[in-house]
Amino acid sequence: MTKRLFIAFFAVCMVAVSGLADDEKYAEATFAVKNHDFGTIQEAKGPVSCTFEFTNTGDKPLLIIDATASCGCTHPEYPSKPIKPGKKGKIKVTYSPIGRPGAFKKTVKVKTNGKERATILRIEGTVIPKK
Repeated sequence: MTKRLFIAFFAVCMVAVSGLADDEKYAEATFAVKNHDFGTIQEAKGPVSCTFEFTNTGDKPLLIIDATASCGCTHPEYPSKPIKPGKKGKIKVTYSPIGRPGAFKKTVKVKTNGKERATILRIEGTVIPKK
């Protein structure tokens, strides 16, 4: 009976230790740039876009769970497939200046399975109205 208890105890300990080792590995999105200034843009020319590039600098695949903009005038596009460790990915952010003359500052919150669960990307600029 004690031999079975010892084996069961040993098995539980091994599972616990292997779980701790996995916890040390993680995904991590490292963005080259987190801010983009469009400068002056023309309302008449329509939407403008920029791309935020990131690298998975972690040890596990990185999954972009969601990317949400601070308003409906801003639209993020992000990869749906996991990004392998050491590989790059891109998030495209499009801003629609139609009916929005003047200065703007918008954010996109990127949620991941990474060590940093959320990253804020920022865009800004000034819209010159149609004449």
